[in-house]
Amino acid sequence: MKRILYPFAFLLFLSSSCESYFDINQDPSNPQVAEGFALLPPIFSQMARGDAWDARYIGQYVQYWGWVSSGNAWDRHGFAPGSDACGEKWRSHYWSIGTNIDLIITDGVAKNKWDYVGAAKAIRAWSWQSTTDLHGEMILKQAWEPNRYVFDYDSQQDVYAEVVRLSNEALDDLNKTGYSASLSRGDIVYKGDVGKWKKFIYANLARNILHLSNKSGFSPDKVIEYVDKSFQSNADNFLVPHAGTNSGDANFYGPLRNNMGSFVQASYIISLLDGTTYAGVKDPRLPIMFTASPDNVFRGVAPASGDPNNIAGRTNRIPNLWGGLGVIPPTGRWIFNDNAPHAILIYPELQFIKAEAAFKKGDKTLAFSAFKTGVSAALDFVGVTAANRDAYLASAAIPKSATDLTLSDIMLQKYIALYGQGALETWVDMRRYNYSSDIYKGISFPTSLYPDNSGKFAQRVRPRYNSEYVWNLATLRTLGADLPDYHTKPLWFVQP
Repeated sequence: MKRILYPFAFLLFLSSSCESYFDINQDPSNPQVAEGFALLPPIFSQMARGDAWDARYIGQYVQYWGWVSSGNAWDRHGFAPGSDACGEKWRSHYWSIGTNIDLIITDGVAKNKWDYVGAAKAIRAWSWQSTTDLHGEMILKQAWEPNRYVFDYDSQQDVYAEVVRLSNEALDDLNKTGYSASLSRGDIVYKGDVGKWKKFIYANLARNILHLSNKSGFSPDKVIEYVDKSFQSNADNFLVPHAGTNSGDANFYGPLRNNMGSFVQASYIISLLDGTTYAGVKDPRLPIMFTASPDNVFRGVAPASGDPNNIAGRTNRIPNLWGGLGVIPPTGRWIFNDNAPHAILIYPELQFIKAEAAFKKGDKTLAFSAFKTGVSAALDFVGVTAANRDAYLASAAIPKSATDLTLSDIMLQKYIALYGQGALETWVDMRRYNYSSDIYKGISFPTSLYPDNSGKFAQRVRPRYNSEYVWNLATLRTLGADLPDYHTKPLWFVQP
């Protein structure tokens, strides 16, 4: 009897308590429902990851840095065939950030948490903008459609329009009242400050409109309006924090992760700070942003030429971003510290956007004011002392009046301000100005471009290899993305 009842009793136990017994994934210390406060921190991380991973390669296009050895494909405006290199933004947009945004929106609408809804839409609008500026045409209308294995692409013009639509929706959501705000939980960037989220949306919209500067319908006034509604100081910067305690929570560019060990600073960026370009004026940012050679001279690598230390015959060097001249400093430096935040969008950039728009409008007085504000804020962002900042602003590197201001002045100072983490936006600018040496004074390009380029500079990055060329090749062929020179095809936003 005992032998019969025991297994029966065990079955009764299973039937009465299987929910608690088998739900091994239940953890009372962690949420089991997709809520905004739990999803936002990893989404912020993926925003930084997508930018940083791809900026390594785009930084070579714009000559922020170069590869340690000569002839690298990216230094020569090429790409890596059959590789996911420079496909991280694509991956982040569609997968890592992806439908997590929908989960936040769904939960927020159901529970009357409109601050989360607005923030989620703001992030997706930014992601559409920054990803299309890298790749061009994207999967918009069919994105995240269930049970679909091949996807059609939509025009970049449609993606730009979606950025505006989503941004306006986000502003409407953030303007709602009569609910209990709770965004501070999980918002590690703005701590639930809805006002700063609105500024971020306007900052992204300012980018959206400025990028159309080559089009006949370009509106400088709209750009200026959006900038004025966006960041008011460096306190509004969108910075993704890093703890920097281990490789898992450290800044992508820091020594712990060592992702930049095969890169060396470029000669062009050094020339803008060491007095070569600006009449002997040495920029106070130079020793903060870069490391000098052992002889205290700041050097950089020419495009596609490799580490300049090769000519010195040094055998004990460890090539790295901090000059390619020695071991990475144990604590890193500036944005290359393990615990340094990643800058998604910063106040100095917005002021240079305003300056460019005002210059194109013909209002050089406004352009000059925004330009000087941008330079001052950029110096503060790097950590220059007030005395050195003021001395630089009074130096020959800075025009003395609105009459003296040139478009090149604006774009070169913006180039410096966006060094490193802003490489993707700098590439937008370079393509808008067709890599002009009249704008980027003193720049030189590789004497031998990538063989597939037919003498043309890079204009776009191909869609991510493993998600598109493996599964969606037939659709890519309709875009010409199977052609060897597809990466040299200009994007819609740069065209008249």
